[in-house]
Order: sequence, then C-alpha cells, then structure tokens
Amino acid sequence: MDFSTVLSEHQGLLSRVANSYEADPELQKELFQEISIAVWQALRSFKQESSIKTYILRIAHNRAVSHVAKEVRTVRSNNVDNQDVTGLFQKIDCTEQKATHHQQIEHMLTAVRQLKLPARQIFTMSMEGLSYQEISDNTGLSVSNVGAIINRSKALVLKEINHD
Repeated sequence: MDFSTVLSEHQGLLSRVANSYEADPELQKELFQEISIAVWQALRSFKQESSIKTYILRIAHNRAVSHVAKEVRTVRSNNVDNQDVTGLFQKIDCTEQKATHHQQIEHMLTAVRQLKLPARQIFTMSMEGLSYQEISDNTGLSVSNVGAIINRSKALVLKEINHD
C-alpha cells in the first residue's frame, strides 16, 4: 500500500486523532507528524488482517498515547490563550456563525480530552465510524465492554458540553 495514498485518504482522520489528544495547535501539528511517520514506518508490516483504516487508527492512538505520556513529563501550560483565538478570528474575519461553530468544536474537543486515555481512544474510534467489533478487535476488549465505555463517554462529553 502506497503511503501517499493512505495519507491523502486518511489525513482528516489522523488530524482528528491528534486534535482529540492535544489541545495546543503547535503540538497538534507535531503529533500529526509523529503519527504520519509512525504510519509510514508501519505500512510495511500491514498484513491486511483488518481494514487499513482500523490499522492506522491503532497506530495513531498508540502514538498519541506515547505523545501524551511524554508531554505530561514536560512542564507545559495546557491553557488556550484567549488572545490568540480572538486574534485568529479577527485575522480570518470569519462570520459569527463560523466563530460559533469553531467554539462548539473546540468545546467538544476539550470535553473529549478530559476523558481518561482508554475511554478517549475508544470514543474517538467510535466517532471515526468504527463498529463496536472493529474497536473490540483493536483494543482487545469485549464488544459489550466497548459499548458500555462508548455510552459512558458520550454521557460525560454531553454533560460537559451542556454544562457551560
């Protein structure tokens, strides 16, 4: 399988995984690059026992977990600078509707980032359209356990979104 084809077809998916694990835009880019390199290195080992989407998601989540563990050891502020966000909106001169949509997405991503890592991984796979069975195959958990984690995660994310 050709890396450039895989990357072009699944770039959005890999970007969303990076965004769900990392709040800082610069670190999101860094994580996306780390994930891309890991996918490139792992493609030689792809045995087509699962779909390519499932395979690269597993790689992406594993790399993201490693990234988060590394970043936790590094002293870093996780707060988004409101001035930067405001300045970005002014530079783009986007409409109020786009700004609201962007805030809703950021709010949802913040809620997803608050999930514990295993739940975040499973929830993100679910958001990417993987079936409970595919997630089960990926994580080694039972299908019913995957369903329970997804439902609990949905409830926590919705509670956080509706709280504000």
